[in-house]
Amino acid sequence: MMKDDLVSAAAIREAEGVRRLLDGAVSPDEPNEDGSTALYQAAVQGDAGIVRMLLAAGADPDRESGGDSEGLPLCAAAAWGHLKAVIALLDAGADPDRREDIERTAMTALHWAASNEHLAVVRTLLDRGADPDLDDSAGRTALSHAAERGATAVVRTLLDHGANPALADGQDRRPLDLAQRYAGRDIEAEVLARATEHSPQGAQITVRREESEGGDVRIVAEVRDNTGRLRSESQLGTGHAEIIRLLETWTASYVNRP
Repeated sequence: MMKDDLVSAAAIREAEGVRRLLDGAVSPDEPNEDGSTALYQAAVQGDAGIVRMLLAAGADPDRESGGDSEGLPLCAAAAWGHLKAVIALLDAGADPDRREDIERTAMTALHWAASNEHLAVVRTLLDRGADPDLDDSAGRTALSHAAERGATAVVRTLLDHGANPALADGQDRRPLDLAQRYAGRDIEAEVLARATEHSPQGAQITVRREESEGGDVRIVAEVRDNTGRLRSESQLGTGHAEIIRLLETWTASYVNRP
């Protein structure tokens, strides 16, 4: 079916195929048999050209994709740090504060970008009016996600844009509490333990250190099966000590406001 062809073409970043199908009057919003939409596939792949093509043809930037573990195009692009796709969706009117299905996570694009340490996307969303204090289904704000992640630059950016450091989640934990969980801990061992817990039998796990967009050092553990295919990835930043200092300062000034 042509609607399935459109979603498939978007998923493999085949721009000419997408253009041909749209010219043939295929609806840009029509999902395939699995419920997935072309716009979501283009967004998760970070193909801003196809994203803009689908939007120009009338695709709804705020329509959730119904495939397995899928959701809003803006959230998908933000989660993977695809800045150009994020900008294309925002230019077309995507709501930066729209939450994904409440039965899943109720996360916004800002939650996803902050939790995955995509600093440029975080800045763009905030500059476009994203509310830094919205919570997800667990009561966590973007600041909570970034603090637990150890993403110093993201925490600083959120605070600079007015994020409230005193807001607690559904378990009455503030961002400061979440950062303090990792103070003095071996982050590499923590990441390796997470990766091992969810790895299939016979999997190979590799650990590396890398620099994030904001200049933080983070630890990444990759889990690959016996064919070499990536099965999962666990990450944590190492900036918790600096985040604790920032949050203690900002929380005191926030609480003591006249």
